Amino acid sequence: MLDAFEHASILVLGSGTSVGVPMIGCRCKVCCSDDPRDKRLRPSVLLRLGEKRVLIDTAPDFRYQALRYGIEHLDAILYTHAHADHILGLDDVRPFNFMQRTEIPIYMSEGTWETLERTFRYVFNGVVTESSRPRLAPHFFGDEPFVAAGMEFQPIRISHGRGTVHGFRFGDCAYLTDHSGIPPESLQKLHGLDVLFLDALRNNPHPTHSTVEESLRTVEQLRPRRAFFTHISHDLLHAGIEARLPDHVHLAYDGLDIPIGYGDGV
Repeated sequence: MLDAFEHASILVLGSGTSVGVPMIGCRCKVCCSDDPRDKRLRPSVLLRLGEKRVLIDTAPDFRYQALRYGIEHLDAILYTHAHADHILGLDDVRPFNFMQRTEIPIYMSEGTWETLERTFRYVFNGVVTESSRPRLAPHFFGDEPFVAAGMEFQPIRISHGRGTVHGFRFGDCAYLTDHSGIPPESLQKLHGLDVLFLDALRNNPHPTHSTVEESLRTVEQLRPRRAFFTHISHDLLHAGIEARLPDHVHLAYDGLDIPIGYGDGV
């Protein structure tokens, strides 16, 4: 289905964890690194599908990400879950409403909607005000595929500690973030991939996130052609981790643009 788009890619807007890298007040070797790949904004990607633009999550850094990477329109926004590092940039959607003169469709689970509506009550309560606010058209998904901006997306349920969040498969690509486990029924939906994104917070175990070694085992099990690790903390120095990964596995970094749909390399 990706072949229907003349040009398609996944642009990494942010590859960091909830506090970003560098972390406020930290003087560790990663936070002080001169390698631009160790500068990590909060997690988000932009799917560039021909002329269509689909954003996954509105991170707190979304305004800066949009300016940094020249994002000028949005056709849809997908939400993985409603934690702060994935939703708090929602108000910065307003300029896109100004430019596009229309509502922007957003897609999420019912659980994510409950938090989003409560957190941004002024956006969704229907009260007339003198101030502008994002104009959004909510849509809800369960376990079945849905279509956004002309592309079919398959929601993938994954475990985030005791909670449940969603990744997405689109064509032969999948984006999974914030996971400590992938249920067997979800693993079955992730075979035959060209590109697979996985959470890899750090080396040491964490109750709500995958480690580098755990994600490497997932790659070995699913055998995607290319794998990228994201939601990276300041425990991982990019150059050091990248050097010991298999050739087809990489740490993502902000600004990484991955061609998809034609079997292209990195």
